Amino acid sequence: MNRVQLIEELKRDEGVVLSLYQCSAGKNTIGVGRNLDDRGITEDESDYLLSNDIDLCVEELEGTFPWFTTLSDARQRVMVNMCFNLGLSRLLGFEKFLAAMEAGDWETAGIEMLDSKWAVQVGNRSERLKDLVVGG
Repeated sequence: MNRVQLIEELKRDEGVVLSLYQCSAGKNTIGVGRNLDDRGITEDESDYLLSNDIDLCVEELEGTFPWFTTLSDARQRVMVNMCFNLGLSRLLGFEKFLAAMEAGDWETAGIEMLDSKWAVQVGNRSERLKDLVVGG
């Protein structure tokens, strides 16, 4: 079977939609006719999407904060974790936290993380991330 030709035909017949939509049968669908209601995605597919999203966060952080690459591995992971959860635009609202991170004031950065609506919303996640920032 000519898989390349089949892919072209399926893309033509199903269409390619890169955001969630409802197909003609009313099922949540994405991509080339992937029925998320009945089929979902595999763990490998989830890991692939996650890896791409992490790469995008790292790229955004490196482009926005020149000091990001100077952070320890643990502190970089915290920044990526928060960017992943909040998005860069909302992370930018953590001005005191970011200033403390840039200055290497880990205690203040930890305090600023917890002094937020975000910390209440994510619960224990904020405590774990604060511990990584402070402990480094």
